[in-house]
Amino acid sequence: MSGLNAKVAGIKERFAEWREDYLVERSFIRHLLWFLLGLFVILLLVGWFWSQEPEPFEVKPFNDVQGFQPVGAVTASTMIAVAETLLDKPGGFLSNDITPPGIWLDNIPSWEYGVVIQLRDLSKAMQQSFSRSQSQSVDDPDLVLAESRFNYDHTKWMFPAAERSYREGIDYVSAYLQRLADDDEHNAQFYARADNLSYWLRAVETRLGNLSQRLSASVGQARLNTDLAGDPEARQSTPAPDELVVKTPWLEIDNVFYEARGSSWALMHFLRAVEVDFAEVLEKKNARVSLQQIIRELEGAQQTLWSPMVLNGDGFGVMANHSLVMASYISRANAALIDLRALLDQG
Repeated sequence: MSGLNAKVAGIKERFAEWREDYLVERSFIRHLLWFLLGLFVILLLVGWFWSQEPEPFEVKPFNDVQGFQPVGAVTASTMIAVAETLLDKPGGFLSNDITPPGIWLDNIPSWEYGVVIQLRDLSKAMQQSFSRSQSQSVDDPDLVLAESRFNYDHTKWMFPAAERSYREGIDYVSAYLQRLADDDEHNAQFYARADNLSYWLRAVETRLGNLSQRLSASVGQARLNTDLAGDPEARQSTPAPDELVVKTPWLEIDNVFYEARGSSWALMHFLRAVEVDFAEVLEKKNARVSLQQIIRELEGAQQTLWSPMVLNGDGFGVMANHSLVMASYISRANAALIDLRALLDQG
């Protein structure tokens, strides 16, 4: 009987030990789950905060310590301000993040890509057109280096990181600006001419046209092939159908929308700066109002999106289609830009 009691006591003791271990393990798992839940909520809130688009800023006239106001300084300083906002906004530059919550976000990286594209186009125009008096002129050394830095892959996170390359681009534009503001040096120039402005606007026109088409394709469209229209002798490398069905993939709709938001945000600031530096050219061509109309359309594209997600309704359907609304602003801005270029190209 004593042996049986000993066995029962042993079983009870082992059960008590097992129960204690189970409760400890269960408590650990419960605390771990609460920790993971809290971490997820924190990352969710941080991701929401990082996803806020920067507010537009005021483009201010450039003033150095001597009060000298060189032509082109407002454009260069605005370019620097846009690039710094891109890198220094809440969360920093997110397109190349490989850790949470940045790696989960896609709207703000698309916004960043739109800004980067406009920086690349303007840096190219600064290097190839604005800073050169003619086609045989020597390139500005700082602007050559700035263009190469802004054309660095925006998704690279090391060797070097995209942020480092863009910081160097900012430094080179700043060096150009300092030389531009020094009236004792003649190795930095900015030529505010109608043909130079038209050169940059031609690139902007292409960008806006591309965004407008991609936004409009959110609902899918059957389009006639006009690739060779207007030239009976035109040829292309491979045959194409007479009618094309164009549709932006469903998973890319919000990316295109935010890319357009970022592109129009940066372009809005650049055009405000151009309005200052090319003031005399615009007045002579009676084109200031056309430029201001473009800026107004781009400002409309920056209105607050009250929906928690980008909706993709069927055109005249029950639900809204935010991509088509954005396409309307971009298309009107592009149409006004074409009119502006026509005014600038007139003798």
